[in-house]
Amino acid sequence: MTSQKALVFVTGNANKLREVKEILSSGGHPIEVESQSLEIPEIQGTTVEVAAAKCRKAAELVGGPCITEDTALGFVALKGLPGPYIKHFMTEIGHDGLNAMLVGFPTKAAEAICTFAYSAGPGTEPIIFEGRTPGTIVSARGPKVFGWDAVFQPDGYDMTYAEMPSDEKNKISHRGKALEKLRTYLQSLP
Repeated sequence: MTSQKALVFVTGNANKLREVKEILSSGGHPIEVESQSLEIPEIQGTTVEVAAAKCRKAAELVGGPCITEDTALGFVALKGLPGPYIKHFMTEIGHDGLNAMLVGFPTKAAEAICTFAYSAGPGTEPIIFEGRTPGTIVSARGPKVFGWDAVFQPDGYDMTYAEMPSDEKNKISHRGKALEKLRTYLQSLP
Protein backbone atom coordinates (compact mmCIF):
# COMPACT_ATOMS: atom_id res chain seq x y z
CA MET A 1 0.00 0.00 0.00
CA THR A 2 1.58 3.25 -1.03
CA SER A 3 0.21 6.34 0.62
CA GLN A 4 1.49 9.44 2.34
CA LYS A 5 0.31 8.28 5.75
CA ALA A 6 0.93 4.93 7.41
CA LEU A 7 -2.06 2.72 8.07
CA VAL A 8 -3.13 3.24 11.67
CA PHE A 9 -4.68 0.42 13.69
CA VAL A 10 -6.76 2.01 16.41
CA THR A 11 -6.30 -0.23 19.45
CA GLY A 12 -4.95 -0.12 22.96
CA ASN A 13 -4.71 -3.92 23.13
CA ALA A 14 -1.08 -5.03 22.80
CA ASN A 15 -2.06 -8.65 22.07
CA LYS A 16 -4.33 -7.63 19.17
CA LEU A 17 -1.64 -5.30 17.82
CA ARG A 18 0.94 -8.12 17.91
CA GLU A 19 -1.38 -10.51 16.03
CA VAL A 20 -2.32 -7.89 13.43
CA LYS A 21 1.34 -7.01 12.79
CA GLU A 22 2.30 -10.72 12.56
CA ILE A 23 -0.43 -11.44 10.02
CA LEU A 24 -0.22 -8.28 7.87
CA SER A 25 3.59 -8.33 7.71
CA SER A 26 3.81 -11.97 6.58
CA GLY A 27 4.09 -13.07 2.96
CA GLY A 28 4.88 -10.90 -0.04
CA HIS A 29 4.08 -7.17 0.07
CA PRO A 30 4.04 -6.72 3.86
CA ILE A 31 1.73 -4.01 5.15
CA GLU A 32 3.22 -1.68 7.74
CA VAL A 33 0.92 -0.80 10.60
CA GLU A 34 1.30 1.67 13.42
CA SER A 35 -1.10 1.91 16.32
CA GLN A 36 -2.91 4.61 18.23
CA SER A 37 -4.96 4.10 21.35
CA LEU A 38 -8.05 6.31 21.18
CA GLU A 39 -11.11 6.38 23.40
CA ILE A 40 -13.99 5.84 20.98
CA PRO A 41 -17.44 5.16 22.40
CA GLU A 42 -18.93 1.95 21.02
CA ILE A 43 -22.51 1.96 19.84
CA GLN A 44 -24.75 -0.99 20.55
CA GLY A 45 -25.62 -3.15 17.55
CA THR A 46 -24.32 -5.93 15.37
CA THR A 47 -20.59 -6.52 15.00
CA VAL A 48 -20.71 -4.85 11.56
CA GLU A 49 -22.58 -1.78 12.87
CA VAL A 50 -20.20 -1.44 15.82
CA ALA A 51 -17.08 -1.83 13.64
CA ALA A 52 -18.25 0.66 10.99
CA ALA A 53 -19.23 3.33 13.52
CA LYS A 54 -15.93 2.93 15.38
CA CYS A 55 -13.97 3.20 12.11
CA ARG A 56 -15.81 6.35 10.95
CA LYS A 57 -14.95 8.09 14.22
CA ALA A 58 -11.38 6.78 14.21
CA ALA A 59 -10.76 8.13 10.69
CA GLU A 60 -11.87 11.59 11.85
CA LEU A 61 -9.58 11.47 14.89
CA VAL A 62 -6.59 10.01 13.01
CA GLY A 63 -7.09 12.23 9.96
CA GLY A 64 -6.13 9.48 7.52
CA PRO A 65 -6.37 5.80 6.66
CA CYS A 66 -7.11 3.52 9.57
CA ILE A 67 -8.43 0.14 10.59
CA THR A 68 -10.50 -0.80 13.61
CA GLU A 69 -11.49 -4.19 14.89
CA ASP A 70 -14.42 -5.61 16.77
CA THR A 71 -14.39 -9.11 18.19
CA ALA A 72 -17.44 -11.13 19.17
CA LEU A 73 -18.06 -14.53 20.68
CA GLY A 74 -21.50 -15.96 20.04
CA PHE A 75 -22.96 -18.96 21.84
CA VAL A 76 -25.28 -21.08 19.67
CA ALA A 77 -27.48 -21.89 22.71
CA LEU A 78 -27.94 -18.15 23.35
CA LYS A 79 -28.65 -17.31 19.68
CA GLY A 80 -25.37 -15.45 19.20
CA LEU A 81 -25.03 -13.72 22.57
CA PRO A 82 -22.88 -12.40 24.21
CA GLY A 83 -21.68 -11.44 20.70
CA PRO A 84 -20.04 -8.00 20.53
CA TYR A 85 -20.51 -7.57 24.29
CA ILE A 86 -18.07 -10.38 25.13
CA LYS A 87 -15.47 -7.93 26.48
CA HIS A 88 -17.90 -6.80 29.18
CA PHE A 89 -18.88 -10.38 30.02
CA MET A 90 -15.19 -11.33 30.40
CA THR A 91 -14.60 -8.36 32.71
CA GLU A 92 -17.59 -9.17 34.90
CA ILE A 93 -17.74 -13.00 35.01
CA GLY A 94 -14.46 -14.31 33.53
CA HIS A 95 -13.73 -17.70 32.01
CA ASP A 96 -15.65 -19.67 34.66
CA GLY A 97 -18.69 -17.44 34.24
CA LEU A 98 -18.76 -18.00 30.48
CA ASN A 99 -18.86 -21.75 31.10
CA ALA A 100 -21.52 -21.36 33.81
CA MET A 101 -23.76 -19.48 31.36
CA LEU A 102 -24.07 -22.65 29.28
CA VAL A 103 -24.88 -25.08 32.11
CA GLY A 104 -28.15 -26.82 31.30
CA PHE A 105 -28.04 -26.07 27.59
CA PRO A 106 -27.75 -28.96 25.11
CA THR A 107 -24.78 -27.39 23.28
CA LYS A 108 -21.61 -25.48 24.09
CA ALA A 109 -21.07 -24.65 20.41
CA ALA A 110 -19.85 -21.13 19.74
CA GLU A 111 -18.57 -18.93 16.94
CA ALA A 112 -15.65 -16.53 17.17
CA ILE A 113 -16.22 -13.50 14.93
CA CYS A 114 -13.75 -10.78 14.01
CA THR A 115 -14.83 -7.71 12.07
CA PHE A 116 -12.21 -5.31 10.70
CA ALA A 117 -13.27 -2.00 9.21
CA TYR A 118 -10.99 0.00 6.89
CA SER A 119 -11.40 3.69 6.14
CA ALA A 120 -9.34 5.53 3.53
CA GLY A 121 -9.76 8.64 5.69
CA PRO A 122 -12.30 11.09 7.11
CA GLY A 123 -15.64 11.10 5.32
CA THR A 124 -15.18 7.76 3.55
CA GLU A 125 -17.51 4.86 4.26
CA PRO A 126 -15.69 1.99 6.00
CA ILE A 127 -15.23 -1.30 4.17
CA ILE A 128 -15.91 -4.40 6.29
CA PHE A 129 -13.84 -7.61 6.42
CA GLU A 130 -15.19 -10.43 8.57
CA GLY A 131 -13.74 -13.75 9.71
CA ARG A 132 -15.57 -16.52 11.55
CA THR A 133 -14.34 -19.67 13.29
CA PRO A 134 -16.73 -22.25 14.74
CA GLY A 135 -15.81 -23.96 17.98
CA THR A 136 -16.84 -25.03 21.45
CA ILE A 137 -16.70 -23.40 24.89
CA VAL A 138 -14.55 -25.56 27.20
CA SER A 139 -13.09 -25.25 30.70
CA ALA A 140 -10.19 -22.80 30.60
CA ARG A 141 -6.92 -24.30 29.36
CA GLY A 142 -3.68 -22.54 28.54
CA PRO A 143 -2.49 -19.04 29.48
CA LYS A 144 -5.34 -16.75 30.51
CA VAL A 145 -3.75 -13.60 29.10
CA PHE A 146 -5.74 -12.86 25.94
CA GLY A 147 -9.47 -12.43 26.42
CA TRP A 148 -11.47 -15.64 26.11
CA ASP A 149 -8.83 -17.61 24.17
CA ALA A 150 -8.48 -20.10 27.05
CA VAL A 151 -12.14 -21.24 26.79
CA PHE A 152 -12.51 -21.36 22.98
CA GLN A 153 -11.58 -24.61 21.24
CA PRO A 154 -11.91 -24.34 17.44
CA ASP A 155 -13.69 -27.20 15.68
CA GLY A 156 -11.28 -29.91 14.52
CA TYR A 157 -8.65 -29.10 17.19
CA ASP A 158 -7.94 -30.52 20.62
CA MET A 159 -6.35 -27.26 21.85
CA THR A 160 -7.87 -23.95 22.85
CA TYR A 161 -6.67 -20.78 21.12
CA ALA A 162 -4.60 -20.08 24.26
CA GLU A 163 -2.78 -23.42 23.95
CA MET A 164 -1.88 -22.95 20.26
CA PRO A 165 1.38 -21.50 19.00
CA SER A 166 0.58 -18.05 17.55
CA ASP A 167 1.47 -19.01 13.96
CA GLU A 168 -0.97 -21.94 14.09
CA LYS A 169 -3.72 -19.85 15.72
CA ASN A 170 -3.26 -17.05 13.17
CA LYS A 171 -3.87 -19.47 10.28
CA ILE A 172 -7.28 -20.62 11.53
CA SER A 173 -8.55 -17.86 13.80
CA HIS A 174 -11.43 -15.48 13.19
CA ARG A 175 -8.91 -12.60 13.29
CA GLY A 176 -6.56 -14.32 10.85
CA LYS A 177 -9.40 -14.93 8.38
CA ALA A 178 -10.60 -11.32 8.56
CA LEU A 179 -7.06 -9.96 8.22
CA GLU A 180 -6.37 -12.15 5.18
CA LYS A 181 -9.36 -10.51 3.45
CA LEU A 182 -8.17 -7.06 4.57
CA ARG A 183 -4.61 -7.73 3.38
CA THR A 184 -5.85 -8.89 -0.05
CA TYR A 185 -7.89 -5.70 -0.37
CA LEU A 186 -5.07 -3.38 0.78
CA GLN A 187 -2.58 -5.01 -1.60
CA SER A 188 -5.01 -4.44 -4.48
CA LEU A 189 -4.97 -0.66 -3.95
CA PRO A 190 -2.86 1.39 -6.35
